[in-house]
Amino acid sequence: MKILVQDAAFDAGAELNDFTKAQSNMGAVVSFTGIVRDLDAGLKQMDIEHYPGMTERALEKIASDAMGRWNLGDVLVIHRFGALKPEDVIMMVATASKHRKDAFEAADFLMDFLKSRAPFWKKEQTGAAQDWVNSKQEDEDALTRWE
Repeated sequence: MKILVQDAAFDAGAELNDFTKAQSNMGAVVSFTGIVRDLDAGLKQMDIEHYPGMTERALEKIASDAMGRWNLGDVLVIHRFGALKPEDVIMMVATASKHRKDAFEAADFLMDFLKSRAPFWKKEQTGAAQDWVNSKQEDEDALTRWE
């Protein structure tokens, strides 16, 4: 299990290739890469804040929960913080298992919990305005399928 919280940009393709190469006994690797999007065509920057130490522990707990629920060989979680621009890669997850169903379900679980429970705070800057991103009910509702 590898958890990285970093301000530096990363190459999702290279990370996925390295992760995949390390899975000699696995039959499936599933990944998701998140990108900063500009839905209203006015986003200048997204600032992501976190508490070092606390954030890593929370991500490790989410990844450990996934490892406990599914038959996984490995999990990768990378999440950035700091100032990001539209089209920047913000995060990625990858899961490896002997069978695709476990890899897909675990990646989906990770995304749902990272979206709603990972301790990151996001502020969008558009021109002169700055607004904190509020949680969405649909993200909270998505967690109910994992109960």
